[in-house]
Amino acid sequence: MGEYQHRPVLLEEVVEALNIRPDGKYLDGTFGRGGHSRAILARLSGKGCLFSLDRDPEAVAAGKMLKQADSRFHIAQGDYAEMERYVHEWGVEEGLDGILLDLGVSSPQLDDPDRGFSFMGEGPLDMRMNPLQGVSAKEWLAEAPERELTRVFWEFGEERFARRIARSIVMTRQKQRLETTGQLARLIENTIGRREKNKHPATRCFQAIRIYINDELTQLAKGLEEAIRLLRPGGRLVVISFHSLEDRLVKRTLREAARPGKVRRNIPQHPDCKPVLKPPGHAIRPSATELSVNPRARSAIMRVAEKLV
Repeated sequence: MGEYQHRPVLLEEVVEALNIRPDGKYLDGTFGRGGHSRAILARLSGKGCLFSLDRDPEAVAAGKMLKQADSRFHIAQGDYAEMERYVHEWGVEEGLDGILLDLGVSSPQLDDPDRGFSFMGEGPLDMRMNPLQGVSAKEWLAEAPERELTRVFWEFGEERFARRIARSIVMTRQKQRLETTGQLARLIENTIGRREKNKHPATRCFQAIRIYINDELTQLAKGLEEAIRLLRPGGRLVVISFHSLEDRLVKRTLREAARPGKVRRNIPQHPDCKPVLKPPGHAIRPSATELSVNPRARSAIMRVAEKLV
């Protein structure tokens, strides 16, 4: 594996939104290659500390190198949906001053064909955030019924040709196994053609498969609940999403936690039904300057919430 030119999305905006206290305790729930983590550490004093999680073994390996260089930093391989357990294992009982969740696929994951996230190269159909756990995309595509394929493409990819693509996959796999990202991308393109000028026809299905394989929306819902519980009064939650399904879930969860008297299942509530978050402000998007140097940031949407009680 070579070195990646990693560009953390909305870096300055994240640091500002977290409102970092030099002696505070923070969590980066999606370490990636540590761009955001390093910026947070740069603003902490010797008494501050940063905890981090990632499912990807390669990301954790990069994090362990940072840990060797900075004793204020701690990392574990795990899912941010279980952050509460890890934070308690780290001995943090009084809560956190800020939590960052940078969702989606990192550039190193996209750029490595062997991970199978991108249709731009030829690689094995994997798409697992942790390639040592769970069912790969190849295994799922080989066995899933047509109805399930259709549901996943429609529900998680908002693909209007979901049924047609699902049927084509089922017919193709009767003759040969779908083994590579290139095979799947070509199958989709041959099935529905190129209908959008600047978007590959396989984009939505690749997104849908990745979300389904990694159970991303379930993990996000659970992670948001745990993050709200873990924050201290005045603590900030910063979430960067990259597609509408994620953003709608984030927006709805933050709004529900900020509405007094709205008792919602699984959303932490004050005993007197008082809001637990300040009403979140407007979404923040990358500047034109950032997009000129990092086009992959174009779909990023950042939302910020502050704990009240």
